[in-house]
Amino acid sequence: MTTKAGAEADRHNTQSETSPDEELVEITLDLQNNDAIILRSVGMDTPVTATSNRSRQSSMRMQNDVVGVDSHSRGVRDGEVDRSRCGTGKALKGLRFISNGKINGVDGWKEVEINFDKYAKDGYLYRADFAQCIGMRDSKEFAVEVFDAISRRRRRRLKVDKISRDELSEYWSQITDQSFDSRLQIFFDMVDKNEDGRITEEEVKEIIMVSASANKLSRLQDQAEEYAALIMEELDPQRLGYIELWQLETLLLQKDTYLNYSQALSYTSQALSQNLLRNHSPIKRISFKFLYYLQENWRRLWIISLWILIMIGLFHWKYFQYKQRAAFDVMGYCVLSAKGAAETLKLNMAIVLLPVCRNTITWLRSTKLSYFIPFDDNINFHKTVAAAIVMGIILHAGNHLACDFPRLINEDENSYALNMSKYFGENKPSYITLLRGVEGVTGIIMVVCMTIAFTLATRWFRRSLVKLPKPFDHLTGYNAFWYSHHLFVIVYILLLVHGWFLYLVKEWYKKTTWMYLAFPVLLYAGERTLRFFRSGSYTVRLLKVAIYPGNVLTLQMSKPPKFRYKSGQYMFVQCPIVSSFEWHPFSITSAPDDDYLSVHIRQLGDWTLELKRVFSEVCEPPLAGKSGLLRADETTKATLPRLLIDGPYGAPAQDYRKYDVLLLVGLGIGATPFISILKDLLNNIVKSDELESHSSSDQSSTCADSSPQGKISPRKKKGVRTTNAYFYWVTREQGSFDWFKGVMNEVAECDHQGVIEMHNYLTSVYEEGDARSALITMVQALNHAKNGVDIVSGTRVRTHFARPNWKKVFSKTCKKHAGARIGVFYCGAPVLAKGLSKLCDEYNQKGGSTNLEFHKEHF
Repeated sequence: MTTKAGAEADRHNTQSETSPDEELVEITLDLQNNDAIILRSVGMDTPVTATSNRSRQSSMRMQNDVVGVDSHSRGVRDGEVDRSRCGTGKALKGLRFISNGKINGVDGWKEVEINFDKYAKDGYLYRADFAQCIGMRDSKEFAVEVFDAISRRRRRRLKVDKISRDELSEYWSQITDQSFDSRLQIFFDMVDKNEDGRITEEEVKEIIMVSASANKLSRLQDQAEEYAALIMEELDPQRLGYIELWQLETLLLQKDTYLNYSQALSYTSQALSQNLLRNHSPIKRISFKFLYYLQENWRRLWIISLWILIMIGLFHWKYFQYKQRAAFDVMGYCVLSAKGAAETLKLNMAIVLLPVCRNTITWLRSTKLSYFIPFDDNINFHKTVAAAIVMGIILHAGNHLACDFPRLINEDENSYALNMSKYFGENKPSYITLLRGVEGVTGIIMVVCMTIAFTLATRWFRRSLVKLPKPFDHLTGYNAFWYSHHLFVIVYILLLVHGWFLYLVKEWYKKTTWMYLAFPVLLYAGERTLRFFRSGSYTVRLLKVAIYPGNVLTLQMSKPPKFRYKSGQYMFVQCPIVSSFEWHPFSITSAPDDDYLSVHIRQLGDWTLELKRVFSEVCEPPLAGKSGLLRADETTKATLPRLLIDGPYGAPAQDYRKYDVLLLVGLGIGATPFISILKDLLNNIVKSDELESHSSSDQSSTCADSSPQGKISPRKKKGVRTTNAYFYWVTREQGSFDWFKGVMNEVAECDHQGVIEMHNYLTSVYEEGDARSALITMVQALNHAKNGVDIVSGTRVRTHFARPNWKKVFSKTCKKHAGARIGVFYCGAPVLAKGLSKLCDEYNQKGGSTNLEFHKEHF
């Protein structure tokens, strides 16, 4: 071959003319038939280190070196590209048109046939029904583009509106073809609508808009023209005005080289035998799990055990006490059970108030009692005691109404006169007389009130999962729960009356109901009184208001001088214009060192809906390039509604400083407790950097450079134990990233030590490898490589698609921080909490030195 011979001759000639001191690089080119390639000369004086540091321009350098390629001779539209030497097998798994877990391949054809019979008309499937038929119901526009691309290839540009069953089978085989080249060709044909073998910038723009629509990225649709130009700039350096299939393939296969910012957690597989428990006998395995369970739950267990033992003791005390009385001869064991249950009811009606005494619990959290008592479980314990109250009511009232009363009124006259006349009078009462008495009336009213309150407090009513017709729809939601719980004011008054007018007890010192209730009722009443007076002293002035996408209202207000809090805590907010009685809890999203307070409120119920409406009326349209509806200024502050606050109150996340490593997981608005923690850590980082800067020189800066130790030195900030924090934010809406955009950019700018690692996950976008998100991933990679900004979040933090692989997250975290105490904090839906808790248990049971402690919050 002449080209090869010429190259060999030139090599010998060059070698003879070159001095021995010069360093030569031999390049071997394996050329295909009719291929032509023109190389640009490279000067030897260019330092290697200078070019190696320009990672963002790596692809451009590669393209500039290759000045021209005879694209017509490549034959890319007639055959597959040879990748036998490229090592790109891993990347070729991409461009799936049918998502994993859905109908796929040969097995999926059966379901497609069923759908064909369902949607076909006169034996033909119409273009508009193609998406439903192949299982792409959520991406109809994208499915139609796939339909048109395959149709154009088969019918030579003729527009097709319907296909037969056999044609659908051909379409399905092409869509599910395991060959990457086949899927790439379909994708190329989707873009290349005029079938000229070239993709123009306008065609790229159209497919970006389709992909953005399929992934519910409305903002990306508005910027489609900008990102189309970015792709053309990257793939068409010669400004030819078009790109070809091989160039699109190159970008697909090399996109991973751009995605090295805000690194996603990679997972290096290891031998599972190193991570799993050794095979022990069943007895040893069970005993190990039991000991681990005791170790993890001993605080809960001793509290619950003590509570149950006290109830058992009280029940048996009354049981055996009344067994010695005359009432037992008339009413039998029914009265013993009723009185035993009554004694447990007195106890439970007293202690059910303690878990909701929030000020007291917040104070106790800071004492040594927090080591023995799980204050994080206060609401769960409150619900558990409430369940015991329900069972006590059933046992107490059921025995009285169904057993004691019938036996009493049916007792013969002589036995009644001998045993019961001193309690009920000389004349034997009727059933109605017993119900009309003070004991009966108060008991019935209490049962009715508690039934209403307990019912509306259940998850189905409180979360509005039960859909009722108007006007009964007001019986669901948080407001119904909040107001119905105030029926317990009546219940406790009636309980004191009911406990004083007893059938079988006449001595005042034996009427012990008031003794049980005195302290808890006074404590709870004192806390409510404290809130009333303290809210008046905590005068706040609104500084900034913004309404973000996703119906999130952000309130930034002045911080009262005496308002001291920790990151992770929450406070109550009242807006008198909306309601003079309702107080609602919200996590504080500002850091303790900030000179303001901030909360993020998502519209979830009647009160938050009205609050948003009130602030929307005084909101102004956003400035160009600004998100939100208002930035309060001197002209608008006077019109802003008045706010009252109360707090702060303790929450699980406030104990984050006890841990070496933090794993913070937030779902949607559940990210709010962790934003304050991230801000606090960032403030500590900045202070640490400033101290280092002052110690080495007289210069200071807001974000001083420091050696990347990957930790905060405990000596620099007293009480800070945390060395690393990993924040995972999972949300369904692209607009959610606007809520904390400033925080994310600040972390990326100031955290030179790499203490905080942030990972955003957008679940509305199809996972990597899906054809519907392929172009989005390419644009994301190119834009960050060029501009340093993620196209989805608008920050310097990379946005990942679909949901995190939590097992990989835990595996890498434990491997990286072996022997550390890791605090796993979660706020969001209960479903994921179970999975995260289970993973913590799994990794703790592996017997390593790493210890994971799980904490959760639910809004």
